[in-house]
Amino acid sequence: MTMEPRLAAQRHAFLRDGAPTMQQRKAALRRLRSAILAQRAALAAAVSADFGHRSPYETDILEILVTVQAIDYLLRNLKRFMKPERRHVALPYQAARAYVQYQPKGVIGIMAPWNYPFSLTFIPLATALAAGNRVMLKPSELTPHTSRLIETMLAALFPTDEVAVVTGGPDVGARFSELAFDHLVFTGSTAIGRQVMQAAGKHLVPLTLELGGKSPAVMARGAVNARNVKSVAFGKLSNAGQTCIAPDYLLVHQDDLASFMALYDAAVKSFYPDGPTGDDYGAIINDRHYHRLQALLADAQARGAQLHPVGHRPDSASERPNTLAPTLIVGAPDDSAIMQEEIFGPLLPVRTYAAFDETIDVINAAPRPLALYYFGPPGEDRDRLLARTASGNVSINATLLHFAQDDLPFGGIGPSGMGACHGIEGFRALSHAKGVFIQSRWRFTDLLRAPFGKLADAVLAFMLRRR
Repeated sequence: MTMEPRLAAQRHAFLRDGAPTMQQRKAALRRLRSAILAQRAALAAAVSADFGHRSPYETDILEILVTVQAIDYLLRNLKRFMKPERRHVALPYQAARAYVQYQPKGVIGIMAPWNYPFSLTFIPLATALAAGNRVMLKPSELTPHTSRLIETMLAALFPTDEVAVVTGGPDVGARFSELAFDHLVFTGSTAIGRQVMQAAGKHLVPLTLELGGKSPAVMARGAVNARNVKSVAFGKLSNAGQTCIAPDYLLVHQDDLASFMALYDAAVKSFYPDGPTGDDYGAIINDRHYHRLQALLADAQARGAQLHPVGHRPDSASERPNTLAPTLIVGAPDDSAIMQEEIFGPLLPVRTYAAFDETIDVINAAPRPLALYYFGPPGEDRDRLLARTASGNVSINATLLHFAQDDLPFGGIGPSGMGACHGIEGFRALSHAKGVFIQSRWRFTDLLRAPFGKLADAVLAFMLRRR
């Protein structure tokens, strides 16, 4: 069945059956949760096959665990999310009642990326099901093993008029983004996000766009210590840097540069004792992205930057296909490609500052990022950084962990995205907020009916009085 008939079948089923009950939604989420745990080892193997190599522990932590936690959060909070929300009624209408009812939008389209092909498919899916919707999924063609497993899993759990999986390459993705969904969730690059937004505009489909950008990490003066540097290394090197919220560059005080470089090298050695060819270190997804990263390094070096491979046996990276050693890049100029493009790899440009406000100027000179990281104590510098920069979410003295906070909305701003996943905001993004007004027997408008006279004058004078 092609995409258009699948969409028509799902919309027909939605109109026929109406919104599912809370019990039906919870049952769907529990089936999903059980299937994930049952397929845990198979999912890790499929993801590793797609990447050439990825540690099963990374898949467990960064894909399975966060997805199960998200489902548990939805199960705990679904009753509260679905409850009609009472709203204030203005004084002249006080005899009436008003509330907001959150109802499913209908059919949700989800376009998932390759870097976390499971969690960034199943978390939006779980949210859409919790909101009472039908779902059509388009997983990435760059992760075919994972996509096939997802398709098999979901076919065993749901009829296709409830959840359907569409596979194929960029041409299929382009057609998918043009379908008349009731909402479309896209996770991917900013460049493709622009194309998706243009395609969705043909049917005025509302969007949630989770994009990317160059997420900065800022180290306050004196904040360079083993714990903070390990956090930067964790965020940068998880999944070999192929994370949309990975710290994309670091701003560190000029007096702390040497200390940071030494501690970063030590952190990488502790994380990956067998070097880039060890079981815990991941590969780059394919040849194209590997050569893109090599080109970024070559461009930076040609423009005067210093490259510092770190960790145990960095030269051994070439022994495994599409594997790149963790590398610090110091002194890359602003117009170098590595300082202009989202990196999506284990490469960390480091830039120094003398006065803290320079960090704010650097961040504000670039497009608004998906994440911002600050390392340092509470104080004026931190408050000023948060107040004077705009980004998606922020983690203080940590990296990546804000994504795992299910009660926080997750989303970007401007070029890094629009709308939010997670939390009640994610549920509401995939729901229609229907305002309902219930009139009492007494109506304010009865006082204002023609023929108008002194009573109408008095009522209007009261309502329009100056404060």
